Amino acid sequence: MELEMELLLQKARENVEAAQSYRRELGQRLQEAQRQIKESASRTRDVLKQHFSDLKETLGKLLDERLVTLLQEVDTIEQETIKPLDDCQKLIEHGVNTAEDLVQEGEIAILGGIEEQNEKLWSFTKKASHIQLDSLPEVPLLVDVPCLSAQLDDSILNIVKDHIFKHGTVASRPPVQIEELIEKPGGIIVRWCKVDDDFTAQDYRLQFRKCTSHHFEDVYVGSETEFIVLHIDPNVDYQFRVCARGDGRQEWSPWSIPQIGHSTLVPHEWTTGFEGYSLSSRRNIALRNDSESSGVLYSRAPTYFCGQTLTFRVETVGQPDHRDSIGVCAEKQSGCDSLQRDQAVCISTNGAVFVNGKEMTNQLPAVTSGSTVTFDIETMTLGTTNNNEGGNFKLRVTISSNNREVVFDWLLDQSCGSLYFGCSFFYPGWKVLVF
Repeated sequence: MELEMELLLQKARENVEAAQSYRRELGQRLQEAQRQIKESASRTRDVLKQHFSDLKETLGKLLDERLVTLLQEVDTIEQETIKPLDDCQKLIEHGVNTAEDLVQEGEIAILGGIEEQNEKLWSFTKKASHIQLDSLPEVPLLVDVPCLSAQLDDSILNIVKDHIFKHGTVASRPPVQIEELIEKPGGIIVRWCKVDDDFTAQDYRLQFRKCTSHHFEDVYVGSETEFIVLHIDPNVDYQFRVCARGDGRQEWSPWSIPQIGHSTLVPHEWTTGFEGYSLSSRRNIALRNDSESSGVLYSRAPTYFCGQTLTFRVETVGQPDHRDSIGVCAEKQSGCDSLQRDQAVCISTNGAVFVNGKEMTNQLPAVTSGSTVTFDIETMTLGTTNNNEGGNFKLRVTISSNNREVVFDWLLDQSCGSLYFGCSFFYPGWKVLVF
């Protein structure tokens, strides 16, 4: 009886502890939600104040610039139209002054002696005969000269008022959110979705940063709702956020709530030092160069594990050859020109599929620039099988390319916890990214 009571009491304690733990978790989530509302509201207030402050400053500058332009037009019209009138005024004043001087000269001649008078009268008469007292410039009527005025359309106030009253919105939540983060070797697949049914998205914009960094950087802009972010260092936390641009709009929506993700998978790398291939700095891109050296370029280590998806993306193409190959193998074999051999599965650039060196009946489309080839392998048998094909272990392989796929069983002599990947091209120009 006492044992039963102790068990019941222990059970009750466990239930209480579980309930308390759950309440603490709910309380923490509630605090996080409250903090998000308050912090986002504070940020939004700051953004609105700064934006409208900048807007007022910009509008003030634009109005000042327009005022200066109009005043310059007034000055130009005034200067260009007043000059002929000033010239006319000078001619009139000059004629009046000349006439007054001549009259004064005549009066002096009359007051002089007879001999002096005759000489001065002769001079006065000569000057008077040459002067044209009635030759004056034509003075325009008031209706023929400019009368400046300013024409200002008050309707601009209503237009500006309507635009201002419609400018800006406050959203309670972003129209798009990150839905899923999927780790890949050396990368993370980011998937997002719309959460506002009334919002029609035209483009999406994805950004990421290390959690230790202060600045996000653009990694994708387009209409897709999924993107793989490459060059991810393993076991390092990254933040991702996405926004959208509405149909027919220029501005971007508010950013989604940042999501943190990381990859624990070791990045896939090609083997360095192969004369026939040039590698990128992260050794995940291989370019077939002009070297006459041929053979299979293998991965640095057997980093592909069953249950994962291995992806090859063909960045550029060269001249195809039926011996070309892209695929996986149980072990490296030196001296082979292609993965079209035993203990390997591959696809050729013409779309032919090979299993342990034998070509399958089913084919895939030919590999072109931008093609993505994926390998998905699952373990089917972990022991000895009775078959006539020589293999003791069976793997289910799915190869997909250009919206087509082939599924087949791959028989190996021994179990492989991990596999190598490789490629071989007989002509230069082929560039392959692996992730």
